Amino acid sequence: MKKLFFILMLVIGASSVNAQTKIAHVNSQQLLDTMPSRKQAIKEIQAFQKEGMAELDELENQLRKLYQEYETAQKNGESPLMLEMKAKKIQAKEQAYQERQSTLEQDLQILQQRYNDPILRRVQEAVKIVSDRKKLNYVFDLSSTLYASGDDITSEVMVELLRLEKEAEVKKP
Repeated sequence: MKKLFFILMLVIGASSVNAQTKIAHVNSQQLLDTMPSRKQAIKEIQAFQKEGMAELDELENQLRKLYQEYETAQKNGESPLMLEMKAKKIQAKEQAYQERQSTLEQDLQILQQRYNDPILRRVQEAVKIVSDRKKLNYVFDLSSTLYASGDDITSEVMVELLRLEKEAEVKKP
């Protein structure tokens, strides 16, 4: 009988704790889409990508030209020594192309991280401010939730986020 009473008290206690849990959700994609700093970051990242692609295209064109020169030299019966020198030049250009491509990819990752980290921190800070104000225990992202029936605090977080964006803009050197 004592065990039954104890189990009943645990169930009642757990349900009362569960009833006090406040849950809300937020649409993070909508928040990100409204941020001026994110829009600017996307523009700058795309400009970097475009510039990098143009640079790689130029290297690729140079490589094609070297291949054509090699083929022409081969057809014209140039000496094996000259062909070997042209082949080494092609290998060096291929290596330079691969190294530059790798460097550009690394630079792009660094650039994306440097832009995205402060943006995501601001989103988290805005969610925390609204969550503290509303005394929420959990806030879920709508994009990773199959079903959401709790409070949608996206608009409130958006207001805080835009305020934080303005503060960050003022603090920029």
